[in-house]
Amino acid sequence: MSFIKRVLSTVTGIFVFLFICFGLLIVIGLLAGSSSDEKITVRDNSVLDLKLDFQIKDYAGKTVFKQYDFLNENRKDGLFNVIDAIKYAATDNKIKGISIDNNFIQAGFSQTKAIRDALLEFKKSNKFIVAYADIYTQKDYYLSSVADTIYMNPAGMMEFNGLSTERLYFKDFQEKSGLKMEVIRLGKYKSAVEPFLENEMSANNREQIEGYLNGIWNAVKKEISVSRDISVERLNTIADSLLSRTAPLAQSSKMIDKIAYYDEYQNGLRHAINVEASKKIKTISIRDYAVYTANKIKTKTSSNKIAVIYAEGEIIYGEGDEEYVGQGAMNRSLKDAREDDKVKAVVIRVNSPGGNALASELIWREIELTKKVKPVIVSMGDLAASGGYYIACNADKIIAEPTTITGSIGVFGMLPNVKGLADKWGINAEQVTTNKNSILYSLFEPMNEGQEAYIKESINDIYELFTNRVATGRNMTQEDVKAIAQGRVWTGVDALNNGLVDELGGLDIALEYAAQAAEIEDYKIKELPVFEKDLEKILQSFGLVKTKEDILKEELGEANYKIIREIRLMSRRKGIQLLFPFNIEIK
Repeated sequence: MSFIKRVLSTVTGIFVFLFICFGLLIVIGLLAGSSSDEKITVRDNSVLDLKLDFQIKDYAGKTVFKQYDFLNENRKDGLFNVIDAIKYAATDNKIKGISIDNNFIQAGFSQTKAIRDALLEFKKSNKFIVAYADIYTQKDYYLSSVADTIYMNPAGMMEFNGLSTERLYFKDFQEKSGLKMEVIRLGKYKSAVEPFLENEMSANNREQIEGYLNGIWNAVKKEISVSRDISVERLNTIADSLLSRTAPLAQSSKMIDKIAYYDEYQNGLRHAINVEASKKIKTISIRDYAVYTANKIKTKTSSNKIAVIYAEGEIIYGEGDEEYVGQGAMNRSLKDAREDDKVKAVVIRVNSPGGNALASELIWREIELTKKVKPVIVSMGDLAASGGYYIACNADKIIAEPTTITGSIGVFGMLPNVKGLADKWGINAEQVTTNKNSILYSLFEPMNEGQEAYIKESINDIYELFTNRVATGRNMTQEDVKAIAQGRVWTGVDALNNGLVDELGGLDIALEYAAQAAEIEDYKIKELPVFEKDLEKILQSFGLVKTKEDILKEELGEANYKIIREIRLMSRRKGIQLLFPFNIEIK
């Protein structure tokens, strides 16, 4: 009787919860619908507020919920939405100038450079750009250095001291704790696993890190030098001696123009747009203006399209989403672009540190199929390394930013091992097998020579395939590829010199090449992938919705649930079955 009561109370609770959720979904849908229908307006004599304190991704993403259309989302706050907005503002009579205001920009150096380049173009319109900050990070200052006038709070601080990075090493920790990573790598520069093998940085790793840090820093200094009319040598002195750490020092070093409080900065803005001191400044945020701009750009009438497919995030085997690159969404997008007659060329924007080798190979294959039908150009963002370069190397042409980190043509395998920890806690694992290699690897046993040889062979096969893919795609010999591979990381500038990329530039250059290859002048952009989501699965993953199977398991227990499941499956079987006579769970 108590069991029936529990079941009834559970069912009642579920219905109440679902009713509330359904009501909330309707409300959310109405709000989403009303906000999307509400037009963003730009008032006369406005200032574009370039506050970039949100996470900037190359692709903001388009998400489709299968069952609930009103939850569909097509965000417009990605990197290229921001760039399009800045470009449009140059021709918008209602926008008088741009204010870069206390950013703490959440973007990589290549992304920041792309926005900075757009601001340099904006300046050609003879509209003003001014910048203000209480605290300037190095990346913030790099962006703000394009401004006509740079302001800083009297009590403010500036971080301009050169680039650095820090790695933690775990060899001793593994030995003391008993938690160990079994590592096999191919490539002396493939340093992702080095912290598990050594207690300090290897000379090879230090060499490559110094290489790309200096490459990025040199590019940053060069552009600041031009904008601020300060020599690169002087910038090095300022960084080495911290001669811009305070507002007075920064002004003395000519890194900034004015020391002022924020209200004084706003008065300067009022003067620039000819507004009385008592009047409020009309501003529009870059995120709102990007939505406004996107609606304006959509008015293009050309039937020709160039598909821009974003590969952003770590590469995993699976569907992929806004955070990860999966062969599911990528290959579906490539097939969509390949079979769409209106799409004349494809640009793949890669911003990925790499990841799963099999997924990278599957995406490579889909690019190969697409390249036979339409031109494929790659544009590299902050990262196009390892698996990210794997999928890039097959393009007809590769464009990288000077500050892009690419290459890392190498392979590694890493498996956790808890043998030492298990011994400390008195845990012993015993195995029963039918064949010599029934257990390819156990967390509770050290890797034996046979297992290590098998894994090394697999890694070597992948390395050979990887270097062969690069050689074929870049029209090089495999020996030449291996000479610059070994897991070595390169900046875009270095990659251009050693043949891994064709030209330096951003997405705009890649689009130009794509249009030329397709022999078109006017075109629209079709952004992919479109990510398909299942709301019920999302809610279930957060524990907000439980399937009836979950409820039965909780109420009946795992063993009893399996009996019920078997009875249900037997009742559903019709006709002749070619089926194993009973279920067996083999581990």
